[in-house]
Amino acid sequence: MVSLAEAAKADSFPAEIALVISNRPKAAGLQKAQTLGIQSMVIDHKAFKSRAEFENALDAVLREAGIELICCAGFMRVLSAEFVAKWPNQIINIHPSLLPKYKGLNTHQRALEAGDSHHGASVHFVTAELDGGKVISQTKLAVIPGDTAESLAHRLLPLELALYPAALEKVARARQALNH
Repeated sequence: MVSLAEAAKADSFPAEIALVISNRPKAAGLQKAQTLGIQSMVIDHKAFKSRAEFENALDAVLREAGIELICCAGFMRVLSAEFVAKWPNQIINIHPSLLPKYKGLNTHQRALEAGDSHHGASVHFVTAELDGGKVISQTKLAVIPGDTAESLAHRLLPLELALYPAALEKVARARQALNH
């Protein structure tokens, strides 16, 4: 989230980070957003009787704020097919693997166990299929002897921090071109 917000500060960047929403009241991103001067709020999923009620509240807030594109960054809840259908090609996510490999969790360990020579990260459109949407951009690095899941994650992080803003810029510029 911070890398997206920092990139969006540039006058030439085609998007602004207008709102940060967390479903966890104590999420570190909320304080970081406030420090960066970005409006932030909590929509605690635990305060709702169902996933549908939570997602309806989330949808209402996003629409009222005039949000056009949703970037999942540390939002660790799977969105329902119904929610995603309301925002077609308007939700992007970063995932720590070279999709379509290793959808879901424990991607670094799975890449090591498979003996992959390279690992990486992907930014993709969110669809009803977990980590199954069209890939927007990817970055990769070589797996080196002695890598652990932790060392791989540590080496990948700086690449992810550059990849996500670049992918957001690509999507936002494409959306601008379509609207003009």
